[in-house]
Amino acid sequence: MGDAMESRDNLKEKYPEKLLPIEEIFDCIHRGDRLFIGTGCGEPQYLVNTLLDYVESHPKNIVESEILHIWTLGVTPYADSKFKRNFRYNSFFIGESTRDIINEGLGDYTPMFLSQVPELFKRELIPVDVALVQTSPPDGNGNLSFGVSVDITKSAVESASIVICQINSNMPYVHGETTINIKDVDFLVQHDEELLEYHPVVADELAGRIGRYVARIIKNGDTIQVGYGSIPNAILANLKGKEHLGIHTELLTDGIVDLMKEGVIDNSEKTLHKGKTVATLCMGRKSTYQYINDNPLFEFMPIDYTNSPLVVAKNRNMTAINSALSIDLTGQATAESIGGRYYSGIGGQADFMRGAVFACSGKTILTIPSTTGEGKTSRIVCKFEEGTKVTLSAADIHYVVTEYGTAYMHGKNVRERAMELISIAHPDFRLQLIEEAKQCHLIYQDQKFVPGKEGEYPEELERFRTISDGTEILMRPAKISDEPLIKDFFYSLSDKSNYRRFFTLMRYMPHKVLQDFVAVDYTKKMVILALLEEDEKETVIGVGQYAVLGETRTAEVAIAIRDEYQNRGIGTALFKHLGLIAKREGLHGFSGDYIAENIAISRLVRKLDSEVKEEISQGVCHFETVFEGPSKQELKQTEEQGSSPGL
Repeated sequence: MGDAMESRDNLKEKYPEKLLPIEEIFDCIHRGDRLFIGTGCGEPQYLVNTLLDYVESHPKNIVESEILHIWTLGVTPYADSKFKRNFRYNSFFIGESTRDIINEGLGDYTPMFLSQVPELFKRELIPVDVALVQTSPPDGNGNLSFGVSVDITKSAVESASIVICQINSNMPYVHGETTINIKDVDFLVQHDEELLEYHPVVADELAGRIGRYVARIIKNGDTIQVGYGSIPNAILANLKGKEHLGIHTELLTDGIVDLMKEGVIDNSEKTLHKGKTVATLCMGRKSTYQYINDNPLFEFMPIDYTNSPLVVAKNRNMTAINSALSIDLTGQATAESIGGRYYSGIGGQADFMRGAVFACSGKTILTIPSTTGEGKTSRIVCKFEEGTKVTLSAADIHYVVTEYGTAYMHGKNVRERAMELISIAHPDFRLQLIEEAKQCHLIYQDQKFVPGKEGEYPEELERFRTISDGTEILMRPAKISDEPLIKDFFYSLSDKSNYRRFFTLMRYMPHKVLQDFVAVDYTKKMVILALLEEDEKETVIGVGQYAVLGETRTAEVAIAIRDEYQNRGIGTALFKHLGLIAKREGLHGFSGDYIAENIAISRLVRKLDSEVKEEISQGVCHFETVFEGPSKQELKQTEEQGSSPGL
């Protein structure tokens, strides 16, 4: 900041020609002018309300004018039908208070990447005749800060023929490219009022589940972009265990500031603006506005910089997190419309998602509840209904997260994408999606699926385990999207390992056989994968399974380990995990066959807390175990105390 803020009396003395009566200022607005109004919490409420008072008393002075705006926090009196001769609303984004206006044809929506709007102003493709904005008081150098609303506001002011500025001492003076010099302002209106506040939406359990999944994707040192609402709030709340996160975002929220105060966000590993939180606007509580005031940890920049995909892509490990209304099975998403009805806008998410795709080690995350609020409609659909606007292409999205899990899309073909998305759809809609996907020839025509509770993925069985050499593996049940992983695993096995597992050399593993490992009735069968997770890549290094034998309450069990990972404790971990699950399900024991020379399997069988009987015939050993050990209640307590990546 420059020197101390100028006093009101000094302004009156130095700039009497700018401090005219409000009515005289509004007399300078002409019929048909385009009026820009500052954004969100930076909206100049006093200017807007006094302008409307002026119009009511001078109804013929301002007619057929156009209001230009991004987003309003419910302050839209100019959209009232009584002002329809005076104003026509034109927005670059659609919010709750303007949704009906636009869908009823009483206002206009201009679809744009927000990063491109300033260029429209500069080239006068959309001329700005009058800008009504709000700033901080000027510093000793005469610079006024746009504070919480830099976005397109700075560009609109720089392009406007007339600038009317409401000076409000409650507006924070924010560092970065946030100022205009008082010499470049035509009229000043000194009026203090509380800035509009955006109070965080309390995250419900659904948002909390999504937030926890997203937090698993974000790594220490990532630079993130995130929006507002209950799901972004839940995501931020789940990042408290991370370290050295950075921020390059469009919107600064209370949740980001809270993580800065806790030291989670320190911007120390950013590529651009190291040590600084970069944003273009802020919506939050008064305490957040006070925190960013004259705080050198922040740099607010115009939206054509913060949102530029070329700038975003310069951030190493850039992670863009956005939401959508619906996504189809190919992976394209809409954040704009429900069918032909506009709901929101392109906004900045397309800018950030595209920029993150091209960033070094960048990733994009799309969050979406699996159904509408009433649970009657799936947000994951086979194909969009007519009139739906596509906001994000299938290539823009790396991860999709619902409350039922995470689907990784990047590099997947359409069939794999469809299965990934079906696996995280609401269980009530998965069978329907399978059938529709078959009709659209997106997946195998003979794709198996287990409907109902029997086929619901048992996430509570996921566990991290550290094996003897210190390697951490994830053990989880197989799901319907895992067929490509299991296929790679089986074809990685040597002939020796292949023969030991199947008692014959399985040279061909077709889809018909493979899908039996992923289309699982978990009440009758369990398939557990041992996986190595390396960034976005999962590699199956072991498969363990059991199948319940009729009414005997025993199960046949089998284990296979990728050759290079044998004798490292993975088989033991899988066998014990299967045993724990079997006991939890009330099974009495395991049985199975192995080649007698396979000493490793013999050792595994004996590591279960159970009585073992073995018989050898023609080189094949048949074993049976009877479980001993803890009761169901004790097993439940053990699992609750275990290491789980899930919920």
